[in-house]
Amino acid sequence: MLYVRFPLSLRNVEDLLFERGFDLCHETVRLWWNRFGPLFAGEIRRKRVNHMRGFRHWKWHLDEMYVKLNGEMVYLWRAVDHEGEILESFITKTRDKSAALAFMKKALKRHGSPAAIVTDGLASYKAAMKVLGNTDKQEVVTCPRRVDRVDC
Repeated sequence: MLYVRFPLSLRNVEDLLFERGFDLCHETVRLWWNRFGPLFAGEIRRKRVNHMRGFRHWKWHLDEMYVKLNGEMVYLWRAVDHEGEILESFITKTRDKSAALAFMKKALKRHGSPAAIVTDGLASYKAAMKVLGNTDKQEVVTCPRRVDRVDC
């Protein structure tokens, strides 16, 4: 847990454990981290999400981006909470209502319903929200156009 909790190197953790009477190699710490790190991270994430379900100001930000995965262009859908933690990610080949609906169903099932969902102006989100009955929770934020010059 020292390696997880504090920004220490494997050799620093090895030295700390040696001071406490445990003589082991930094490779052992690395093997432990590879084996038990995901379990610790999953437990911390699960406790955090369960705590946030009761938080009344819990807000999600949904976005999608076009990325290359194994040489193929796909859409990466993400749900990020108000603290910047990525809650859910989903990959599809399309950017339509069915893809948005599948992504939102997965996120809502796993993490519960937030107080507000912030999206961009994509029509797929609005259609999926209508099917799920969350239109009252949706907040649409549109980015202003880029201004190349300033008129004085």
